[in-house]
Amino acid sequence: MVKETPGFGVFAGPDSLEEWRAKVDQGELDEFGEARPAREPLFNVPWTILVLCLGLIGLYEIQTLTISETALDGLGVSAAALRAGRWSTLFTAMFLHESWPHVLVNALSAFAFGPPTARLMGLGPRGAASFFAFYLTCGLLAGLGFVALNLNNADAAVGASGAISGLVGAASRLIDGRGRIGPMLGRTVIGMGLAWNVANYLFGATGLTPGAGGAPVAWQAHLVGYVAGVLLIGPFARLAGVRDVAFTQ
Repeated sequence: MVKETPGFGVFAGPDSLEEWRAKVDQGELDEFGEARPAREPLFNVPWTILVLCLGLIGLYEIQTLTISETALDGLGVSAAALRAGRWSTLFTAMFLHESWPHVLVNALSAFAFGPPTARLMGLGPRGAASFFAFYLTCGLLAGLGFVALNLNNADAAVGASGAISGLVGAASRLIDGRGRIGPMLGRTVIGMGLAWNVANYLFGATGLTPGAGGAPVAWQAHLVGYVAGVLLIGPFARLAGVRDVAFTQ
């Protein structure tokens, strides 16, 4: 039998009012009987981003215990290293840092700019593999770009900022597309690109980059990494199995 309780709408069965009160007490319904929206977690960050950030920090801790300053120079990427056949430095340089502030700034940057790309590609095995492949590819290209623009410079570069710049470039297209992959020359892509790279250049020229301790900054790697992220987010999204609806063009 259906009965109506004044002030509470229509309830089925004799225990409906008690059930309604219990759900209000448990937070499932508001005082008007409407379902409450699911609560968002305080830190709604994809697990791939947490692995990346914690991995960078953990690897630096290992570095401080096992790698000397002299050995660090030999593991950084430079024109001299590539001419000597040490192509592995393109890879090793991405996982090494100069100092704790250096690695923490990079980890925070990945935490801030990485989630849109990680969510787009998905958090299953295929999506996670595509995300990390995208990150590494941007880092490798950033290292090559640094070398190409510093052929006569003996300084070696270390750090994940080239790869993270790729995440920034990818995020700019997702912002332009409002969650979908926007145009390569969209307003946000150009605006963020100018702001990101001009800031890196100015900080690098003045030695005031946060976390760098006054050391020269490889702004060339940041520039190439950003461009790589803008160009490669589409192909890697398709590699991850992202549907065509995620593309604006």
